[in-house]
Amino acid sequence: MRNNKLGKYSFGVGDRFAHQAEAQLNAFQKAKSRGADITPVWNKSYREHTIIKSKPEQTRQEADKAVKQLNWESAYFVDADHVNAGSVGFFLDSSDFFTLDVADFIGTEAAADDISAFISANREYLGTLKIPEIKETFDVDETRLTAIALKYLNAVMEAGKTYRRIKSEKKGSNFIVEVSMDETDRPQSPLEIFFILSALRWDGVPVDTLAPKFSGRFNKGVDYVGDLELFRKEFEQDLAVISFAISEFAFSPELKLSIHSGSDKFSLYPVIKQAINRAGTGLHIKTAGTTWLEELIGLALAGGDGLQIAQEIYRRALERYEELCSPYATVIDINKSNLPPVETVNSWPGVKFASVLRHDQSSADYNPDVRQLLHVGYKIAAEMGDQFLHALKTYEDTIAEQVTTNIFERHMKPLYL
Repeated sequence: MRNNKLGKYSFGVGDRFAHQAEAQLNAFQKAKSRGADITPVWNKSYREHTIIKSKPEQTRQEADKAVKQLNWESAYFVDADHVNAGSVGFFLDSSDFFTLDVADFIGTEAAADDISAFISANREYLGTLKIPEIKETFDVDETRLTAIALKYLNAVMEAGKTYRRIKSEKKGSNFIVEVSMDETDRPQSPLEIFFILSALRWDGVPVDTLAPKFSGRFNKGVDYVGDLELFRKEFEQDLAVISFAISEFAFSPELKLSIHSGSDKFSLYPVIKQAINRAGTGLHIKTAGTTWLEELIGLALAGGDGLQIAQEIYRRALERYEELCSPYATVIDINKSNLPPVETVNSWPGVKFASVLRHDQSSADYNPDVRQLLHVGYKIAAEMGDQFLHALKTYEDTIAEQVTTNIFERHMKPLYL
């Protein structure tokens, strides 16, 4: 029986077309051989399944196949990414990691009796609250506690409803619970996170990871945009709250923070590494679409019809710019004037296309606007059907090298090694 613990460090990898699990797992093996034990978590959202017309069992099958092929003996999981009560049923048979997204319920009020019961359960914290490792203290009166309950308690209880459905359906099988509150308008304060965790314990949700909101922009597939020092402060304070909550509310010692859209946030990685090493805490970082971009890079480098497919996807993505970008408006920031004409892209050799798309900020060719457009352009590849999937198989070796190198060299090494 395999290890079913998430472990101190876990790393979410997306594989939109369910072809790169071995290449992804190779990166984890490389890290393990260097002393970094990181648990792979394959994640794919309901929206991505809907667009690609895939099913969660395909993600599970690809993960299981890779694990068997590479003799991976450590833990691994398949994540039902950003689910709620309406979508969780789609994932129940295939997933053992559930990211419960309750951001839409933040600011909606719970029943008055529930609010009263929660306040009564937390009266011991009225007065001055001191959280170890945070310099400032927090004044907590009933008005402040009520305000936090009004904003967050209903969201927590929604997570509880979804958790209890999963528990009932999984019938004793082990699964990981992540609660996601990152897709909201502003970061939660340390005090809010403390009482969110208190509410999760009060409602009986054994959370394994918590994904809060941080300041700055976490755009898809490109670097962080924001104040690094402000992020450092928020991240370190959140780590301190997590550590305190483990002892205060008897959560699992492996409870940890999760960073969503964490792929390619290269400027944050030194800050994160320093903070988790100093605090001795774990980390879950969720990445996704960069594997899809590495597939495009691999196709371009392969040349021939591989390059032509990559160029065709760019052409169609540019033509359908509004359609593709609108659903991701809050997590992309494209300067359309920096997108080259189709004729220019069609004149590029594969090496040029790859260097424009690859996230190498030292390269004069790198274009983050092209990268973001193609990031959300996976719908085009899905519409190509067998043509695209056949190309993935034909140029598997070239693509796999890009996928493994991206995860290990650009993500794992600066974070963990």
